[in-house]
Amino acid sequence: MNRFSTYTFYVLMLAAVAAALTACDESEATEKNIKKTTAAPAGIPAILPQEGKLSATVRIPGEVQAWQQVDLYAKVSSFVSRLYADVGSEVQAGQLLATLEAPELNAQQNAAASRLKSQEALYIASKATYDRLLQTSKTPGTISPNDLELANARQQSDLAQLEAARATYREVTDTRNYLQIRAPFSGIISARNVSAGAYVGPTGKGSEQPIFTLVEQKKLRLVVSVPESYTGSLDRNGEVRFTVQSLPGDTFTARIARAAGALDNRLRSQRVEMDVVNNDKKLLPGMVAEIVLPLQSGAGTVNVPGTAILNSTLGVFVIRVKDGKAEWVPIATGTSNGERTEITGAVTPQDTLIKKASEEIRNGQTVQIQPEH
Repeated sequence: MNRFSTYTFYVLMLAAVAAALTACDESEATEKNIKKTTAAPAGIPAILPQEGKLSATVRIPGEVQAWQQVDLYAKVSSFVSRLYADVGSEVQAGQLLATLEAPELNAQQNAAASRLKSQEALYIASKATYDRLLQTSKTPGTISPNDLELANARQQSDLAQLEAARATYREVTDTRNYLQIRAPFSGIISARNVSAGAYVGPTGKGSEQPIFTLVEQKKLRLVVSVPESYTGSLDRNGEVRFTVQSLPGDTFTARIARAAGALDNRLRSQRVEMDVVNNDKKLLPGMVAEIVLPLQSGAGTVNVPGTAILNSTLGVFVIRVKDGKAEWVPIATGTSNGERTEITGAVTPQDTLIKKASEEIRNGQTVQIQPEH
């Protein structure tokens, strides 16, 4: 074999060896990739439910109302003589707001006074007659018992007539007092609907508008209708925060003072009231407020992350892992603080639940879990 043929032979041998080595490397790499692809998947994250009350809040619109508000009407038909207050006037309890005129009441009072004096005179006379007859009757045979009884009956009748006359006079006098309109409590006049000289009278007889509307402004009621779903979780001792649109930079606080104890038949909600001290008068009756109500979970509940709750067409579930298999457990949800939600159902703090529930994990499926550290 010549030199060229020998050289060519060695070159071909080296190329064959190199090709064989490359094929081996590729085969090993392919085998490793196959093993890597077919390796067992990592376990599914799991959690344990937590015990304890879960505090949360809910935002509900409410209304600021006056602690007291009253429309002041005229008790008797009359004319407005003079007004001593106007819209925006701050008044004190018992302060005179307006005087009315009813000339016929003057005549009625005079007539009642005259009748009262007449009955007083008649009673004095009949009483004196009876007293004299009684004194005389102590001498036997001077006054017959019948005459004495008639005198006594006359005295008693005149006394009854006197009491009736006194009652009539008091009635007329009390009616005349209604000609003075006074403030029943301290507050501010929010409306005035009449002027001097206007005819006023009881509602339905003449003017049906009130003379004044009086509201108490230094103390207010914050009223909210709490939906039925939140009534059981309402924290009666919690502090309530609220804001109003006209004062965006201010946050006000109050505490729950009263609850209706029954649901409104139309709205299916419970009326809840808070007392608000308003000495600076920044809040006005009628303002709409956004209220942050505190909620608490009930006793005997556990809470889980929101991701552990599965909302499906079949209902609401959590997925419990028992003996290596997935089990869909029906639950009912309660208070939520955005991260965790209270649940009720056949779930205990010792149960292992899938952290991220999904319909892809079927009921009865074998699962491998990875406990959360």
